[in-house]
Amino acid sequence: MTTKTFQTIPRNVWVLGFVSLLTDISSEIIHSVLPLFLVSVLGADLLTVGWIEGIAESTASVLKVFSGALSDYLGQRKRLAVVGYGLSTLVKPLFALATSPAWVLMARFGDRVGKGIRVAPRDAIVADVTDSANRGAAYGLRQSLDTIGAFTGPLVAFMLMSFSGQNFRLVFWLAVLPGILAVVLLAIGVREPSNINSQRQNNPLQWSALQSLGKSYWVLVAVALIFNLSNSSDAFLLLQAQQAGVSASLVPLTLVVMNVAYSLSAYPVGLLSDRIGRLGLLAGGFCVYALAYLGFAFVDAPWQVWGLFGLYGLHQGMSQGILLALVADRVPSHLRGTAFGLINLATGVALLPASLLGGILWQTISPKATFIAGSVFAVSAIVLLLVFEGGRRKSVGRE
Repeated sequence: MTTKTFQTIPRNVWVLGFVSLLTDISSEIIHSVLPLFLVSVLGADLLTVGWIEGIAESTASVLKVFSGALSDYLGQRKRLAVVGYGLSTLVKPLFALATSPAWVLMARFGDRVGKGIRVAPRDAIVADVTDSANRGAAYGLRQSLDTIGAFTGPLVAFMLMSFSGQNFRLVFWLAVLPGILAVVLLAIGVREPSNINSQRQNNPLQWSALQSLGKSYWVLVAVALIFNLSNSSDAFLLLQAQQAGVSASLVPLTLVVMNVAYSLSAYPVGLLSDRIGRLGLLAGGFCVYALAYLGFAFVDAPWQVWGLFGLYGLHQGMSQGILLALVADRVPSHLRGTAFGLINLATGVALLPASLLGGILWQTISPKATFIAGSVFAVSAIVLLLVFEGGRRKSVGRE
């Protein structure tokens, strides 16, 4: 990672990366202690916790389509991103003020609406200001900075909870500060890409526009959908870690290991994809996932758990940014927001049946069945990717 390489990444990408970092610190401070707050302070049961999370995440998935299409229609991505980040920050005080689970539901709903609004326009901005020579590195850098926030947030929450004497509401108030900084940084630091208004799309969701996205894009959507049917809730990973002998107090740190591996790998892998192509790296990332899930099926010692969580983080570093870069490479520039919104919808929709299937297999057969099934879905996605995209890679030569 040379200085010259960093200099090829546009300013917008750097700013968006630090905006994501600050926002994730803010969000993860809250999310890491929110279930405990709901149960121990507000008296909610686990079913209520599950409903709150399910409603919130489903909302975000659906809204990504419309916000992406709207950014193509208006030719204004930055404003939608500011609205999305701003809304998520605006509702965070509701966590501190909550006197019942209904308040938390409103806060989580507002937070996820904000995420649903901002994600597709933000990803499209990265595509708009890069080209195929530096796009992988750009997405990798933004993912790395985002993930630094994801593992920093819980660590900050742990320190704040310790120093405040378990004062949940004070922690929630303090979590608002990095969110405000993120919105200010976005508003003053990101410039609207200059080429957007000249290529505005009248109706990005009409059939002719969707057809113009191209077969190679829809193959990526199908691959992402099938792959995410394997991606059940991380709760199963945490339960398996505990069953393998990791103490309850250390179980949350497994996610820190995962996110550290993710943050350390995303940028180098993205940079590598600019040089050798993306398709093989994406397939490799899916293979790492399949191996990690197979490992979780048969894990029987704590040291194995830590290694598997590191492997799981490596998979994320090898696949998340690469998939976005592939989408950006293959769709018309005036439909990028729509394309990112649709693929985010596909992956989001798959998460609920994936978790339901994982739970059914866990209870009716065994924990091993949950992870073996996940590995099988991942392998199926790899086969689909290679069968439909292998020929294209040979003809194009370089993604």
